Order: sequence, then C-alpha cells, then structure tokens
Amino acid sequence: MQNHPGTGPCCASVPAAACHDRWISPTWETDPFQEFRSIGRRLTDPPGPHGGSEQSGATNEGRTICKESIFHYIYGVLHDPVFRETYAANLKRELPRIPFYSGFWQWADWGKALMDLHIGYEQVTPFLLVRTDVPDEKARRAHQSPKALLRANREAGSISLDSETTLTGIPPEAWDYKLGNRSALEWVLDQYKEKKPRDPTIREKFNTYRFADYKDKDKVIDLLGRVTTVSMETVKIVEQMRRTASR
Repeated sequence: MQNHPGTGPCCASVPAAACHDRWISPTWETDPFQEFRSIGRRLTDPPGPHGGSEQSGATNEGRTICKESIFHYIYGVLHDPVFRETYAANLKRELPRIPFYSGFWQWADWGKALMDLHIGYEQVTPFLLVRTDVPDEKARRAHQSPKALLRANREAGSISLDSETTLTGIPPEAWDYKLGNRSALEWVLDQYKEKKPRDPTIREKFNTYRFADYKDKDKVIDLLGRVTTVSMETVKIVEQMRRTASR
C-alpha cells in the first residue's frame, strides 16, 4: 500500500515538483483555511524562475488570499496531471490530500480559468464543426426517421449523430479532456442515447424518448461545438501545468 502522500518512500520516488511536506487533508477536524493562514510565507513567492510573479506573469501585490482563491487553487491542483498520475492509486480509494505548491497564485489562476470554462460552457464560442447531411433514402422510402447513431470516431475526428448527419473536423486534443473514463464529447453523446429500462412496465409505458423525435438537432450540434472548445482550452491549461511540474 502506498504511503501517505508527502511522507515515507513514496515522496522520494516522485518528481520534485510533486513532493510536499504539507498537505490539506479533508479529514482534518480543524479549519482547513487555518493551514493557509498559518503558513502565509509559503504562499508569498519571491520573484525568480520559480517565483509567483514570473511564473504567473503578473505581480501578486494587492492580492489577498481568501476562501474563493483557495477554492480556485484546489480546483487547479485537482487537474494537475502530475498529481493525478503520481497518486492515481490513492485517489481511487480515498479523498484527495491537497499539496501546497509554490506559485500559489499561478495555480489559483489556472483553477479559476478552468472553473470559468466548465461552469460557463454555454458562453464560450463554439468550435466550428463541419456538418454533412446525406439523405437516408432507405429510411425516407419507408417513411421512417433517420436512425440514431450518436457515435464518436476519434481516429477520424468525427461524430455521427444519425444516419443522415455527420460532424467532422474535431481536433485530436479535444478527445483528451475526460470525465471519468470518457471524453467530454462522448459523455454528451451518451446523454442523448436511447436507453432501455430493465423494468418491463417502465420499458413498455414510459420509455418514450427517441433521439429522432428531438426537434432541434442544431442545439445538439451547438453544444458539441462548445464542449469541443472547452475541451481544447482545458487541455491547453493542463499541459501548462505539466510543463511547470517538469522544470
């Protein structure tokens, strides 16, 4: 079993950027914010190659650490690929312990940028996907709606909504932002898929949803375009985190 992060052999076996002698633990009975207040000097980075001012591209003068900035910091750290990869086994079975990184404001700014993307996904500019509509003659001759597919093809960079509509031009990096074990784009598609309830009564009387009956296909395409933008911007920020950790 891996040691508690920040103690024991495990800390010696990970990159220096992932080693910390202080962690925030969600199991503490004390006020977690007290930990930040009690080590204020650690959160005020001196200028230099690893200091807060050069690292974040902005001075920290006039910025006060508050609950909101701490929340942004934690949100940023939880997206740190080095942290997630190093402690993958721990994160599967216990609540995360948040490390104190140098460059507090850089991580807080990353966290805020990520939160703005993830919460405000409806306000981002949708990525321009190429829509192709080819009539399903077989379905039309039978007076049927196009067959729902809602299938993603990562290699081809495409999404097939149904037997008539296909979206192409999805950048490879858009698939790298994942919610669990699926990309965000695949997660969206799954929400629109038709599912068969196990209960026979529910299946017979209440299972009426059909994607073909969804009147505004353009809304689904618009949502996929916005999620593509969110995914790409998220990957950019995460890669910046990785490069910082590898210095």
